[in-house]
Parts: sequence; C-alpha cells; structure tokens
Amino acid sequence: MPVYYINSYDITDVDEYKKYGPPVIALLNQYGARVLASDWDAIAVEGSVKKMNAVIEFPSEAAALQCYNDPAYQPLKAIRWASTDNCSMTLVHGLGE
Repeated sequence: MPVYYINSYDITDVDEYKKYGPPVIALLNQYGARVLASDWDAIAVEGSVKKMNAVIEFPSEAAALQCYNDPAYQPLKAIRWASTDNCSMTLVHGLGE
C-alpha cells in the first residue's frame, strides 16, 4: 500500500536550500518514491501556508522510513534543518488499491 510524505516548511536560506533538492531526488529514486506535487507558491484556503510544500509517494511505509533513516539522507537533512523553519513532515497511509 502506498504511503505519502506531506512536507511543509518555510525556506529561510534559499542558497543553502538549493543544495538539498538534487541529492534528495536521487535518494528518493533509490526507494521507488515519486514527487507528486512540489510548490513554492501554494495557496492557503484555510490557515497559513508555508513557503515549500510537497507530497511524495512511496511504495510502502518501510520504504519511506528506510529512506528517512538512510545514512545518505542524514547530511541532507542537516541542510534542510539549517535552511528552513516551521518544518512539518507527516507520513500518511494511502487508501489502497
């Protein structure tokens, strides 16, 4: 059953954040993940919107958690932490086939 990371955060250092994306995409590919949506200009219909919003599909919960805990992701996570604020990362389960 697919699972989805819902990521939202404010980017505080754009130049530093630019170092994050390309290697993360390569890592996501290793785990069979797909970026379904990614937007720096989302529209708030309720509450307040953050600068970066993404939905990433993984083939399974195990794949999503393995990717998040992969040793190769740890220095990338540090880049995200250093260049963003108000981070929210949520793992939600799909409804199945």
